Amino acid sequence: MESATRWRVRTAGLSPYVLDSVLALASAAVAVWAVYNDDVAWPAWVYLLAVATAVPLPWRRSAPLAVLASSAAAEIALSALAHSANAQVPLAGVIGLYTVAERCSDRVRWSVLVVAVVANVIGTHSPNGMVFSVLTSAGSFVFGSLVRAQRQLAQVQAERAREAGERAASESARAVAEERGRIAREMHDILAHAVSLMVIQAEAGPLVVRGDPDRAIRAFDTIADTGRDAMVQLRRVLGVLKDPEAGQQLAPQPRLSELADVAERVRRAGLAVEFELADGLGAVPADVEAAAYRIVQEALTNTVKHSGADRAAIRVRRSRDVLEVVVSDNGRGVPLGADRTVAGWSGGRGLVGIRERAAACGGRAEAGPGPQGEGFLVSARLPLGRAGELERAGG
Repeated sequence: MESATRWRVRTAGLSPYVLDSVLALASAAVAVWAVYNDDVAWPAWVYLLAVATAVPLPWRRSAPLAVLASSAAAEIALSALAHSANAQVPLAGVIGLYTVAERCSDRVRWSVLVVAVVANVIGTHSPNGMVFSVLTSAGSFVFGSLVRAQRQLAQVQAERAREAGERAASESARAVAEERGRIAREMHDILAHAVSLMVIQAEAGPLVVRGDPDRAIRAFDTIADTGRDAMVQLRRVLGVLKDPEAGQQLAPQPRLSELADVAERVRRAGLAVEFELADGLGAVPADVEAAAYRIVQEALTNTVKHSGADRAAIRVRRSRDVLEVVVSDNGRGVPLGADRTVAGWSGGRGLVGIRERAAACGGRAEAGPGPQGEGFLVSARLPLGRAGELERAGG
């Protein structure tokens, strides 16, 4: 089978009709040689009949059953009219039976094999000749079946390779889309938070620059600090676009401990922020930490921009294997009427981003009016997954 594979590789560029024509010439030469080497001086028509056994072979691939029938008819005629001249291997019939075994349906293949064996048994004049003919037919059939099985296996493998390539391309495209979505969320969170604080401080600066210079200086310091922090985070995000191989090294992964800095910057903008980060959180996956950070950041941005609140509270604590994040304020809230609600969510991009970040970690987030309908509250529950299992085992 290995030699057959090498032969197909070497002849892959040739037309099948060319190859089969060469095969037909070789078969005709063998048949003529057998007639020529016989002890009888046969007339020309016997030689023509020997050549006729091989004439159909160039079309064996396109019409295997018809070619076998034509070659077999010529061989039977040669055997009946000039028996001693047929004392040879019926090469054209062997090739035809091999082709039928390789290319035809199972019903046709097995039917032809039965007919060939019966014909060999009935038409052969000696036991030795009968055994030889039956073995020749069976051998050509088995060899054709093996080649057929190998070709089908190659087709299955090629189909699997094609499907694997399509899956890889689909997964690559999905990964690219997910990465673009992640980067878009990062850019939105960074810019929305930083620009909101900077605008508020810039608007307040001219009002207090004469009456309270120290407060004006603090406002401008806050603008500078917020801008620098945003630039650092944007460089990290854009670094992923410039160097995709850097991946995890450049991807921004804010930590829960950095929420204190976020709260402090918001305090400088004039909003009293109460921040509580519970002790003993244990191992928290990096993606959960990043999601919690961005959820708090986006919730505070919405508070600063839309709520009119003067107080906000941040609570981050652990409940078994879930990280609970709650951000509330005492502002006017957001009315969630049916015309502005999608599954309980306002149409704002920031709240949608909070939901998407929670869902990306396998968690969920909710937003709406606070207790007694006062203020606004954002809460998220983010599962800690394997980290939670490890923490329980350690406890």
